[in-house]
Amino acid sequence: MRKSTALKSDIRSYVLEVIAGKIKKLENFLEFTQDASRDIKKTPKYDSIREEIQEEIYQMQRQLGSLHDLNRNMLKVLNKPTETVQLGSMVFTNKARFYISVSLGEFFYEGDRFYAISEESPMAKIMFGKSAGDSFVLNNISQTIEHVM
Repeated sequence: MRKSTALKSDIRSYVLEVIAGKIKKLENFLEFTQDASRDIKKTPKYDSIREEIQEEIYQMQRQLGSLHDLNRNMLKVLNKPTETVQLGSMVFTNKARFYISVSLGEFFYEGDRFYAISEESPMAKIMFGKSAGDSFVLNNISQTIEHVM
């Protein structure tokens, strides 16, 4: 696996931008849905439609809350250099690149695939405290840590 030239600060900024973009998109969709619900006629004929829209609004509000939590948690991730795997580390293994931060999943940055994973994830937990040269096995897949930032 080739080593990424991405800086940790750039990755951190990118993850924050992705979260902010998701929040903005969901806020716009929520506003659109709320406007649409106000336009539905107030007759018994449309009660079931209004109920479905209200349920959809409720689900979007929950998702929005989760995204705001994700953003708050991401702001707690410090951008300091690390030699052992911990919250805020970028970990390059012989199989993948991980950013120990928030549970955002797979993303691409400058053509490289990364995985933003929570410190609570099994992958992060097994890597915590390890440094370059250490190996581990998760789900019968062996990996060696090549570099920690």
